[in-house]
Amino acid sequence: MNRRVAVVGVGRTYHRSKRPEVNVPEMCHEAVRAALEDANLEPKDIDMVVLGNMEFFENHYHFPLWQMEYIGGYLKPGVHLATGGTVGATIACGGFEYCASGVADIILVVGFEKQSEADSRAAIRLAGDRTGSGGGMAGAAVGAFARFAFQYMLASGCQEEHAAMVRLRADRNACRNPWAHLKLGLKSLDDVLKTPYLITPIRFLDMCPTSEGACAMIIAPEEKAKKIAKKPIWAVDWEIVHNSGAIGTRSHTEAATTVFKRSGITNPRKQICCAELYDPSTYGELQFIEGYRLCEFGEAWQLEEKGVFAMEGEFPVNPSGGVLATNAIASTGLLRPAEVVLQLREDAGEHQITRKPHLGFSSGWGGASWTVVHLLSNTLD
Repeated sequence: MNRRVAVVGVGRTYHRSKRPEVNVPEMCHEAVRAALEDANLEPKDIDMVVLGNMEFFENHYHFPLWQMEYIGGYLKPGVHLATGGTVGATIACGGFEYCASGVADIILVVGFEKQSEADSRAAIRLAGDRTGSGGGMAGAAVGAFARFAFQYMLASGCQEEHAAMVRLRADRNACRNPWAHLKLGLKSLDDVLKTPYLITPIRFLDMCPTSEGACAMIIAPEEKAKKIAKKPIWAVDWEIVHNSGAIGTRSHTEAATTVFKRSGITNPRKQICCAELYDPSTYGELQFIEGYRLCEFGEAWQLEEKGVFAMEGEFPVNPSGGVLATNAIASTGLLRPAEVVLQLREDAGEHQITRKPHLGFSSGWGGASWTVVHLLSNTLD
């Protein structure tokens, strides 16, 4: 791959638990129109489309065949990717790779989910059964994360209060993000800790919601990116790793350390200004921070106590509110690098971090311990 590539436009919809006022093509059109306006482009400028969602979660199939005219992809080459929870992060990698390799120049990437039209929980359970990755998934995702959290608490000393701190931080950030789904206005740890258990130690507010929405991103090679965008955000590196089996952080560590080594990152929290992580649960976020080697094992909950991961902190994590606030699967994974783009451009509005932006990290995660990471920069240095 011999071309440097950049994100030149991003767009997203408002996210809600249900969007009955729009169908899937109309919902995707909202995000694509916003991305085109952000890049000052028109549909005719798009050379290729990379589309992603989980068809099982909507119980509708062959989306590329019946929504292309709504998103500017009619009679243009394209691919449809579906990789579970990682799909949004994966299609970002797909866009980077198709552009870097010269397959196409201006590439539109679109991720979406409309989960109210089917039972995503049943789909998750069925996928686990069929792939052999369903061990420990009694209770579907909640059961898996409950077991994962319990093991972490025993090994690290993390307490329920630390998970509540993660939710409180996510909610405060989401309340400053007009595009986020859950904005609960939580005032204290007690507001989290008084919610009922789903499966011990996971409480109701320890898990992410089910959301509907879409996100779009436009990618271009260096020569065109410099002409299109005043502030192109460069894709420095990306990596995909998957290890079949129950939930764990081995794939997180492998993906992050690979990218850090290739990019000369030896002190991530110092060299990287912020992270947007795929965090399906509060305990999971702490474990994933450690898994990505953004701190040592057993240290994340201690740093949470000190406010290190706050929007105004030393190393902001999920200033958008993260997956704990908004979870539209394919949109969710693409929102992670899209939010980093906005931070690096200093265009995030009320949820803009106070630290000077330069280099950002984003991730996706899903079944079979499939992990995706991206490293983005606002300079070519």
